[in-house]
Amino acid sequence: MVPTHTVRIHDRNRDEHFVVEVPEDRYILQYAESQGFTLPFSCRNGACTACAVRVLHGSLDQQEALGLSRDLRDRGYGLLCVARATGPLEVETQDEDEVYDLQF
Repeated sequence: MVPTHTVRIHDRNRDEHFVVEVPEDRYILQYAESQGFTLPFSCRNGACTACAVRVLHGSLDQQEALGLSRDLRDRGYGLLCVARATGPLEVETQDEDEVYDLQF
């Protein structure tokens, strides 16, 4: 049996809060959508910053996040489309352009 983790998501654009139990082997965005939640996204393969979040508590595995610099990942940013929860997690969506600008 695959462990699940509580993921708390604050969508800043709509000021909505979601809580979802995500299996450790599933991408957070995909699983949240399967549970009826609507979150920002675009490419779904970790190449853009549309689904960018800032990690408030916890950590995630996002080895496939090619659209996010190592520096930003180290500073607590993530891409939900290619992120897996490694434990309890709390994140907040970010403005796509703001995250993009931080990288360049």
